[in-house]
Amino acid sequence: MDMAEMDATSIDAVLSPHLENCPRISELDEAQSRRLAWMLGAAEEIVGIDHLVEIILGGESAGGDDVIRCYVGFEPSGKAHIGWKVVAITLKRMLDAGANVLIFMADWHAWVNDKFGGDMQKIHTTATYMEDTFRVLLGNPPEGEGAGELRFLYASSIMDSGDYWARVLRCSKNMSLSKVRKTFTIMGRDEDAADDDLSKFFYPAMQAADIFEMNIDIALGGMDQRKAHMYMRRVADKWKWHKATCVHTPIISSLKAGARMETAVVEKTGGIMVGGPDDKMSKSDPSSAILLHDEAGKVRKKMKKHAYLDPSDEHSTVYELLEHIILPEMGELNVVPNPKFGEPSKWHELDAIRAALGSGELHPLDVKFAVADALSAGLARLAEHFELHPEKLAAVTEITG
Repeated sequence: MDMAEMDATSIDAVLSPHLENCPRISELDEAQSRRLAWMLGAAEEIVGIDHLVEIILGGESAGGDDVIRCYVGFEPSGKAHIGWKVVAITLKRMLDAGANVLIFMADWHAWVNDKFGGDMQKIHTTATYMEDTFRVLLGNPPEGEGAGELRFLYASSIMDSGDYWARVLRCSKNMSLSKVRKTFTIMGRDEDAADDDLSKFFYPAMQAADIFEMNIDIALGGMDQRKAHMYMRRVADKWKWHKATCVHTPIISSLKAGARMETAVVEKTGGIMVGGPDDKMSKSDPSSAILLHDEAGKVRKKMKKHAYLDPSDEHSTVYELLEHIILPEMGELNVVPNPKFGEPSKWHELDAIRAALGSGELHPLDVKFAVADALSAGLARLAEHFELHPEKLAAVTEITG
């Protein structure tokens, strides 16, 4: 489905939950409603939708014009995993709906967060690889500062301004250390992680200042960035600055999510791993993560050996991959079992797949392989790009192993 195919029922499902807090949604005409719903339709949470609605109804954007600026920030820290596809799907929707998409390479933020031991050259090498990766994931859109265009910006390019650091100080004002500590999860760290490193206390203020400094209308990030965005909105209230709409995408769990790892057992059939919840997917545990550059055979092997899928348990990373990547991107899942055990079948709804697994119509291993093959198909263009242009991926491989 694309934006033009979005029907009234789908539009209403996205927008109606926000009507109470933002009555002006009812003023949108059909085209405006479709545009807004398409932009936000893949999100898990939207906070402050009113700012976006005001612009679509003819108000000024944060940049003083009618261009909606959407930003997502990344610390350059290594090879990408499949969770980036979730962000890319939402960014593609933003581009389709005429937003300007800014991918912010947070190089100094990565330095503060001790990525690559603070080696800025390695951070920048990784950032250039990330640029190529996102260009391909987004279909190589036109680049520039206009509507429907993509751009990249490095944190180091805006930090030479004294105005920026004045903004950071204002973002820090009246924020207690205890409140700042609560945001440390945005860095993947515990609350006591900065006791011997004052720079980390400035990280949340820097992230908030970035949004204000770049006139951002939509701050996009995974649910793990929620605390940083709420911090930004509190700062905006204090200084009467524009308050960006915050769009939070789902987080893809570790392949092992759902399994009590100390007792997890994978049956020889590749079918079921038993247990409770694990962590989000992370490239720091390669066996639990699907990297964007994993070959098809390797993806199948990881899905068979590590992916938790219990037909009686609705919590599984396999279902997350279907809901947030495969079905939105492909529109269907093709299951091709061994001919001795059944015929190929196509599935378009997650609930139907769950029900078929529960009834035994589908075998867990067949679904795992189907998911693996669909993910690999969705990454084929990326693999082709780096086969033709291997230099940047090779440089990151040399750094990260």
